[in-house]
Amino acid sequence: MIRGGWRAGAAMIALLIAPGEVAARDYFTLVVSGASGGPEYAERHDRWRSGLVAALRAQPGFRDDHLLVLAETPGPGIGRATGEGVRGAVRELAARMDEQSVLFVLLLGHGTFDGREAKFNLVGPDLAAAEWAALVEALPGRLVFVNTTAASAPFLASLAGTDRVVITATESPVQRYATVFPEFLVRAFVDAASDFDRNGRVSVWEAFLYASAGVRRWYQERGRLATERALLDDTGDGRGVDAGNGEGGPPAGLAAAVYVGAGVDDVSAGQGGELDRLAARRAALDVEVAELRAVRESMPPERYAAELERLLLELARVSRDMRRLTDGR
Repeated sequence: MIRGGWRAGAAMIALLIAPGEVAARDYFTLVVSGASGGPEYAERHDRWRSGLVAALRAQPGFRDDHLLVLAETPGPGIGRATGEGVRGAVRELAARMDEQSVLFVLLLGHGTFDGREAKFNLVGPDLAAAEWAALVEALPGRLVFVNTTAASAPFLASLAGTDRVVITATESPVQRYATVFPEFLVRAFVDAASDFDRNGRVSVWEAFLYASAGVRRWYQERGRLATERALLDDTGDGRGVDAGNGEGGPPAGLAAAVYVGAGVDDVSAGQGGELDRLAARRAALDVEVAELRAVRESMPPERYAAELERLLLELARVSRDMRRLTDGR
C-alpha cells in the first residue's frame, strides 16, 4: 500500500468482514528453522520453534495441515530446511491458498550480509532476500513475513508490498550479532499480556510491540548497548517503523488487523463478527491518524486539530465498544 493510498487499504480491511457476514478464512503458517551453526544455537532454535508450534496448536480451529515446518534436522511432520525444501513448501501453499488466506512466514536462525546481499542461512545453499521475494510473489492472499535473524534489515525493502506485513529483527544490515527478538516474539503468542486491546487475540502489531519491548528490557537489564532494533512495514514503502517508546508506538494499520494461525477462522454474525468489524474499523482509523499526522505541516492548525479530535474520539468509541464485547464474554 503506497503512502497516501490509505483509503483504499482501509476500505479493503473493512470489506473483508461486513456486519452480519458469515465467512471463513484460512490461516497458514510456514516456520523455517535454518542451519544452527552449533549445539547451543540448535537448542535455542528448537525451543523457539516448538514454542510457536505449541501456541498455534492451542488455538481454536487449529489444523495440522495448515502448518508447515522445516528445520535443520527433519523428523515427523518436519521437513528439511534446504532451498528445495522451502521451494516445495511455497509451491504447496500456493496451490492451497486463495485471496482470503493469510500466510505467516517465520525465519529462525542466522542471517548474513556480504555488502551486497542479505541471506538467510539454510542447510546447503542459502536464499537471499531477492530470492525469497521471488518465491512468495505468486502467493494469493495476505502475507506476514518475519525474519528474526541478524542482518535481516534488507528483507524489509525486498519483501514489502501491498497486503503484506514485513518484520525484520534489525534496522541495519550491519547489525550482525545473534538476535534475541525471536525469544520475545514467540512469547507474545503465549503471554496474555501481549493482548493489549483485550479482544482475545494477538495481532501481528501487538506481537511486534510486545517483542520489541522485551528486547529493549533485555539489553537494559544487562547494561549493554542494543545491537538490534526491529522494524515493521505494513504500507509497502519498504522503510518500516520501530515500536517507539513501548507505549503504543507509531499508529498501526494493516498489522493491527492481521492475526497468526494455522487453521480455519470462522467469523460468525454474532459477537466474533462484531469484534472483527470493530477491529477493522479501528485499524482503518489508525491509518487515517497516521496520514493526518504526516501532512500536519501543510494544514491550517485549527483544521488539523479538528480532524485529529474527530478521529481520536471515534477511536475511543470503537475501543470502548470492543472492551464491552470482550468483558461481556
